[in-house]
Amino acid sequence: MLRLGIRAHDMEKVGFENVIKSMSDKGFCCTQLALKKLISEFNVSREAMTPGMAMYIKEVFTRNNVDIAVLGCYLNLANPDPAQLAQITKNYEAHIRFASLLGCGMVGTETGAVNVEYKYEPANHSEEALNIFIKNLKPVVDYAEKMGVIVGIEPVYKHIMCDIKRTRKVLDAISSPNLRVIFDITNTMSIDNYKYQDEIMDEAFDLVGEEIDVIHIKDFIVKDNQIISRPVTVGEGELHLSHLMKLAKEKKPFIHMTLEDSIPENAMISKSFIEKVYQEA
Repeated sequence: MLRLGIRAHDMEKVGFENVIKSMSDKGFCCTQLALKKLISEFNVSREAMTPGMAMYIKEVFTRNNVDIAVLGCYLNLANPDPAQLAQITKNYEAHIRFASLLGCGMVGTETGAVNVEYKYEPANHSEEALNIFIKNLKPVVDYAEKMGVIVGIEPVYKHIMCDIKRTRKVLDAISSPNLRVIFDITNTMSIDNYKYQDEIMDEAFDLVGEEIDVIHIKDFIVKDNQIISRPVTVGEGELHLSHLMKLAKEKKPFIHMTLEDSIPENAMISKSFIEKVYQEA
């Protein structure tokens, strides 16, 4: 029942087709695909995202029996610059169209910041910021509904949708069957809450569990009062993986899970550890 994958751009830099083949050879069954982070051999900007390209990419993945669990479009939907926001929205629409042709699980995004730099500031956690994000997300989800595509939003402590309760607020405000959740427990961690991660996992499955469609897995350490996840091998940090796997195995059989922030040198060690913990859960 474990459907484990890896971010494509965390693999060895050996060219698009070779990366997908290597992913399959290593036993990963799905991926999170960020076009510009993976592909350098040909243009993958908005103007190039044609049906022909989508069908070529789909053919490569199909040949290697790898699912595209998430097509990444991690752009700031709370960007305060109107011109930049208009371009960001067009990029989301292009990714949604592309996803409909690729047959991938969803278009995934984090949830922004109230500045053009897309960085943390305390105002990200304000109610005003949340309302801005909801307002700008709504037309993107409306477009996804027209195209029959799921949008997955990912709570991240430093961003606007910083915790599980705010995630529930966004889901309720948008109220669309095409808006779902990517759950990465490590991204919800801060120096203040990392010791309560079991409780946060329980809260996530209680409040937004029905909407969780993808799980990200990355371990982390605490250093210099910061949460650091790259390049921590899964099993060597603070992540309570056994609790996460127990919840996933019971409530979300066959859900896509992707290994995050790995490096080629530790990806297979992390994979073996995750498989062992899942089996024992």
